[in-house]
This record gives sequence, structure tokens and C-alpha cells, in this order.
Amino acid sequence: MDPQHALLNEGQEGETEIVGYKTQGVRRALCLAGYLLSCGGLLLLFHWKPEWDVWANCVPCSLEEADVVLLRTTDESKKYARKKVIWLDLQNLLGHEKSEYSFSTDKHSVLRKAIKMPDMKLRYIQVQKIRYVWDFSEKQFAPVGSLEDSHTCYEMHHRFGEGLERKEKGLRSLVCGPNTIKIEIRPIWKLLFKEILNPFYVFQAFTLSLWLSQGYIEFSVAIIILSVISIALTVYDLRQQSLKLHKLVEEHNRVQVTVWMKGEGSCTLESCHLVPGDVLLLEGQRFSLPCDAILLEGSCVVNEGMLTGESVPVTKTPLPHTDNTMPWKVYGMGDYRRHVLFCGTEVIQIRRAGPGPVRAVVLQTGFSTAKGDLVRSILYPKPLNFRLYREAFQFIVGLAVVGILGLIYATCVYVIQKQPVSDTVAMALLLLTVAVPPAIPAALTTSIVYAQRRLTKKKIFCISPQRINICGQINLVCFDKTGTLTEDGLDLWGVVPCQNKSFQSVHSFSGAPLAWGPLCSAMATCHSLLLLDGKIQGDPLDLKMFEGTDWEMEQPQPDNSRTSLPESCVVVKPGPAASPAPVEGIVILHQFPFSSSLLRMSVITQEVGKSRYELYMKGAPETVASFCEGMTVPTNFQAELKHFTAQGFRVIGLAHKKLVLPEGAAFSDLEREELESGLTFLGLLVMENRLKSETKAVLQELSGARIRSVMVTGDNLQTAITVARTAGMLPSTSQVVLVDACEPEDSSPASVTWQLLEEEAPLTAGKEEGLYITLEDSSPKEGGRDFHFVLTGASYQTLTKSFSSLLPKVLVNGTVFARMSPAQKSSLVEEFQKLDYYVAMCGDGANDCGALKMAHAGISLSEQEASVASPFTSQIPNIECVPALIREGRAALVASFAVFKYLTLYGMLQFFAATLLFW
Repeated sequence: MDPQHALLNEGQEGETEIVGYKTQGVRRALCLAGYLLSCGGLLLLFHWKPEWDVWANCVPCSLEEADVVLLRTTDESKKYARKKVIWLDLQNLLGHEKSEYSFSTDKHSVLRKAIKMPDMKLRYIQVQKIRYVWDFSEKQFAPVGSLEDSHTCYEMHHRFGEGLERKEKGLRSLVCGPNTIKIEIRPIWKLLFKEILNPFYVFQAFTLSLWLSQGYIEFSVAIIILSVISIALTVYDLRQQSLKLHKLVEEHNRVQVTVWMKGEGSCTLESCHLVPGDVLLLEGQRFSLPCDAILLEGSCVVNEGMLTGESVPVTKTPLPHTDNTMPWKVYGMGDYRRHVLFCGTEVIQIRRAGPGPVRAVVLQTGFSTAKGDLVRSILYPKPLNFRLYREAFQFIVGLAVVGILGLIYATCVYVIQKQPVSDTVAMALLLLTVAVPPAIPAALTTSIVYAQRRLTKKKIFCISPQRINICGQINLVCFDKTGTLTEDGLDLWGVVPCQNKSFQSVHSFSGAPLAWGPLCSAMATCHSLLLLDGKIQGDPLDLKMFEGTDWEMEQPQPDNSRTSLPESCVVVKPGPAASPAPVEGIVILHQFPFSSSLLRMSVITQEVGKSRYELYMKGAPETVASFCEGMTVPTNFQAELKHFTAQGFRVIGLAHKKLVLPEGAAFSDLEREELESGLTFLGLLVMENRLKSETKAVLQELSGARIRSVMVTGDNLQTAITVARTAGMLPSTSQVVLVDACEPEDSSPASVTWQLLEEEAPLTAGKEEGLYITLEDSSPKEGGRDFHFVLTGASYQTLTKSFSSLLPKVLVNGTVFARMSPAQKSSLVEEFQKLDYYVAMCGDGANDCGALKMAHAGISLSEQEASVASPFTSQIPNIECVPALIREGRAALVASFAVFKYLTLYGMLQFFAATLLFW
């Protein structure tokens, strides 16, 4: 690699090229002279073009020797930034210790490799609130503020579980910086100067000064008034956003926490002093987490509404003690989030697993945390690749060329006519400035500000006003299903028990209560419900399922047989209306929480007063059946499942097994995969999920406006298809084609098959003319009927990996994407954008966060105005906000076009009139 060049965040979002430079005295002196001779003009030019500043003042050198670095983003914007390399002296902290000073907990950390021995110095740069230190061994800049992900579960428990020594903590604090998310409330004068130093406003000031000197008083004063109003509105809007953002994060910096110090014990300090590797002792009730931390012992119930927009309580479980060689994130099989407490989330309840306190190791601090990352995405939004802005700039450049031609023409005419030099210069500059309308930026800004205010009145809040114009170009909208197109709550329709490898008749909950048995126990225990302030809270699906049993929930009481139960346990017992049961109650000892990637959850239970353990599982029926013994799964399983999903029902599979656990075994150390095997299939829970009353009308309105609607859901494919048909996404006159892509197995290559859902025989891709489509023909027809492709997340993943050339041809007619993971949702939005679609994503803000941020217009249906899960947050609990947003976007866009055309035409008329007068 070229020692002068490197990449920051290689392969990640925000990838940036970095080039090293060294300041040269002679060049610096010449530039200072240029600043004075140009009366600050050169300094202003360098403010607009930081790369010119670096090239003029510095010479290229290796990154190791550089005192200045030039950053350039690798995306289409190619935006430059200049950063100074800072040296940090650690001698005062470390004293005159030997160069072999070792970090007791993390000998191979970036922090250790960044300290220059024996000078005890460190080099770093600050880029978008993240500190990057120079790694002397790897010869590159690496971010600090996070604990390395390479540690195994064993290392997390035994290397960091005892806390940090005071000297090491001080060193980490000095290098990583304070654990704060500081948002400066920028003074009005700073905002004003930043706005008026925009190149267009500088040109406007020059233009208006010239026009006033030539007697164009009325027109100039009108433009000045319009510009002042526009600047005032923009500064006011920026100021309000700054105040809101400051208010959103200010509490983060003033939290009192308890930390376990190695060799010293516990101590209380402010959260700003936390560093990666600290051990937090979690105590008390309801406090906001000031950092990202991973649970080592005990469990927590948190509210992640600040990050996701969804206020359903989430249970966090401790990291297993497994002794393995895999990094702890990899061991978590992509669902490591269930062990992580994220900054900004509220801890509702703490549950000890033993006599000791709940412990967690700090993973990230400051702007490296989940909350800090969201705040940074607001402070430094992704550049908008919007055609209007690109073409507007190109058009203004064209007008400027016309103006330069006018300048040359006026100069020639006045020189030929031997006019005074002052008149020649004035007229030449007048023709130059007339061609480019000076009121354009003010008019464009005003239309966006008023559109934003109208959206606020409709309870649609925006944290990225520049995206409002883009909303006018939206031509594809991706919708989540549950909670977005359909109601949040589910109605319990019935349960289909399974006995002796055959399904029994459906039990309807409108009649007698469900009879006692393993199926009833599964419904009463296999959930993540919590008892908070005497009220049962949790996922709506879990709540409906539990209510269907007529059982009750209570916390374990410190009496007789329950004395030894940990705080994390929950006890369920039959209620007065429940069927008679030969048990006093059942204790839910441990949970393996539901994961959208695993599509299942499990619990370990124990009957009160008995020593027998049982495991219950619930999840996607296909997933649950795959963990069951074949002899317990009915032969007509698929047919029965399809019977219910075809009617739009949501179907949940249930299973259980008896457990024999080692004496004294800790539940957190048990292997989930080993426990969840050889289960007995219990039956299917059938739940009804109705469409919201507004859904169908909104989708028809979008269809009438020629805006595509696509469903992206984690639910069953057949259920999603039925909901799509009911909602009108899949018209009755259309043919639905199932795309099934299979990964390569052994000697068999990857394959794709196409199947018309009305037919039974699968159709091989390419054999049936009319099923194979091209990008040019986005509406293929056969016999006058449209085709709509439907597929699962697994098929989408296979198409992405093995059939990349085929993927665009599927996407142009894809309508239903089911069993999609959060990462696949984000990838799908990105793939649509590559096909030149302007994509909106509408979801509930939970599993859709990545897709909401990736889309041109992400709309989170949330009751929290302060939610930063997406650019737009709607308090309207249905998809009526989508056409409302598109209408306001089109209004702002039309206003921008109209103003642009009017001012340009007016300027050109002035230009040609002045040209004729000269002639």
C-alpha cells in the first residue's frame, strides 16, 4: 500500500480515503501573504475548497510523518476535509516506566500498539467526532473508543470481568476521551456566518452591491428582503434542531454509575469517566444507560424506544461462559444484540442471577455507541445523490458561462465605443451577474422550510429537511407488514393440538378454556412477558397467547420452596377461569429470547415444588418442526400450515421436551443448540392479524399515482401473499410467480426455479417465454396478465450471492419479500436504489431501523417525536402518512421548479434586454 494513502473504515459505511501531508514553511508564508493581498478572498476560497488549502500549504509525505491529513469520501460526492494530526504526551500519566509497560487486561489492543515507545507519545486525528489513533505496528489509523470485537466469550468474562486498574483506566480515559455525547448549541452568529459564507450568498452580496450602485433599487431591496427572510428561517430551523438534539443527549453526560475497580472494589463516579473495559455494577430502577455494555452476569429489561421507536420491553441475557476460540460476536450467531445494553436505552428492571450484583463490561463510549452513531448520522447525514440538485448546479454553471460571454461582449462593445473604464467594468459585471438569478437559494430554502412546517402540523416530524424535495420523486414504497399494513395487536383465533403424529380438531378460545397439558403449559410459559408495576407488559403476540390460557403471573415470593429462586424468574399459575391443573405453578427459570435471525425462542421451566425441568419452544412453524423428532410431526404438516396461512392467519409452532440438567449448572453456560434438539411437536397456534382500515385505500391511491408498493416482512410467505392480495398489492387479475433460489449443495450447483402459484409443477427459469424478463420490460405480460414475483429472504440471499445478474430482473417485478431479516431489508432497499428507484421505507422502527436509514425517505410509525430511527417520524399510526409526505414533497419540488424557471427566465430576459441596449 502507498504509505501516503490509506482508507478509514474500509468496507464500511463512511469509508474515507486519507492522504498524508506535511506543512512547509515557505508555502505557508506565501499563503499568508496571499490572504492579506486578496483582503481575505483567498482565505474564503480555501474555506470552500479545503483540498486547495492543503495543496497550497503542504507537501505530500507518508502518513507516519504527516502533521496534516486530507480526507476524501469514496462515495459519489467525493467530499474533502482537512484534519490536523495531534500528538498526545502520556509521560505525565505513565511517568518514566519502562517501554514494556503492559496493559493487564488487553495486551494486544489498538491502544497499546498506538503508544510510541519509549517516548510515551500518541498521534491521533478526530473525524466526525470519532478519534483515530496511529497504530505504529500496522502503520495505519485505527478508531478508539471501543473494545475490540476479537475477544472470545471466555476472555470477556475472565480478562475483563475483574475490572481495570486505576492507572490503566486513566490511560484509556486520556486516549479515548470522555464518555460524552456533546452537542454544542451553536450561537446564532455562528449559524449566520456559516449560512452567509455559502458561495452563492457571497455571489449574491456582490451582485446586489453592484445593482444598488447602478440604481436598481427596488428590485435589489426586494431580493434583500427575501434573502433575509430565507436566511432567518434557515438559521431559526438549524437553531431549533440544535436545541432539540442537545436536549435529547444532555442527560447522557450526567449519570451516576457504580464501577468495579481491580484491587479497589466498587466506586461511584460520573458516566463521563467511563472507558471501554470498565465493569459496571447495575443497581436501582429505571435509569438511562450512558454507554454500550455487554452483560456478564444477571439479566435486564430495557426499553429501546429511543433507538428503534418501539417501546415494547426487551429482555437482555448474559454472555455465555463458553470457552471457545471464536470472537464473542461470531459465537452469538449474528444475534449478539440480545447480550448488549445499548446507550440511550432505559433500564426498566434488573434481575440478579445470584447473590452478586448484575455486571456488564463497557464496550463503547461517547460517539462510538449506538446512540452516538445515530446522533452522528444526524450531524453528518449521508450525501443526497438527488438529480434535481445535480442538474440545478449544472444549469447554474451554464448560466455562469452565458454571463461570462456577456461580460466579454459588453467589454468589447464599450472598448470599441471608447467608453470610460469605470462604465466598461460596471456594465461588463452587470451582464455577468444578470445571467445568474441571485434569489434562487433563498427561494429554494423557503419552499423546504414551509413544507416542513406543514408536515409538522400533520404530525410528521423530520430531522433531515433536505430529503423533503426527494420525497416528491418517490416512485417505490417498501412497507413492513405487522404493525404497518396490519394492526399491531393479534386476535387469538384458535389452536390446533397435535397428538400421535396427527392434528386434532381446532380449539376455539371463544368457548371453554384450553385443557391442561403440555400445549397449555407452552402457551403459559414460552414468552418474554414481564410483570412491571403490577401490570403484564411485552410483545402483543405473547400477551394475547398468555391471556388465552387464563393463567396469571407473579414475581417469586421469598417464602418456603421459592426462597432459592433467582430474581430473573417469573412464576405463572392457573387463574380462576383456567382449566383445572395438577400444579401450583410453573417457574420460568431461563429464556433464550426470540431472534429474527433464528425465528424461534425457548424457555426452561420447572414446576413449583418439583425438581423436573422442561424446555418449551415457539416460533416459525417450519423452524420449530425442524427441531422436533420426525415421528412427532404430522405427515400433513405442510398442508395444514398452508391451509391457515392461505387465509391470512399468523401461525406459530409450539414444541417441548423434558430436560435432565447437571447438578449446579448455570443456565447461561448451557449450549442452546444442544438443548433445542429432539423436541416433541405440540401443535399450531393460529392468530388473526387484520388489515388496518386505511391500508387498502392508501395502496390504491399510490397505485393510481403510479407508485409501486412492495411488502418486506419477516412473516411467513403464504401469510404475506394473502395479506398482499387482501390489501390490493397483488391484483386479482395478476399471476403470482414464486421465485425459489437454492444454495449449492455438495456437487449440485445453485439453482433458481419459477412456479406459478395456481399451478403445481415448477417452471425452470428461461424455459417458459414470458416468465423471463429484462430490465427494459418492467411489466411483462402473458395473455394480458401482469406478473408479480414473490420470494423469501433465503431466496433473495441466494440471488444476491449466486445470481447477481438475475437479481435486477426479479426486483423490477418483485412485490412480496417474506422471511426477511433486518440486514436483508437494508440490502433490498439498496438494491432498489441501484435500479434508479427513489425508495421510501415505512415501518414500525423495530427490525426496520437499517432499511429506514438506508431509504431516500424512511418513515417510522412511532409515537415518539424524539425517535431518531429514521429521517421521518410519523405519529399517525397508519400508512396515511406516506401519501401525505409524498404530496408535500411534490409541492416543495414543484415550487422549487417553478421558482427556478421564473427566476431564470426573468434573468435571461434582463440579460438579452441589456445586450440589445448595448447594441
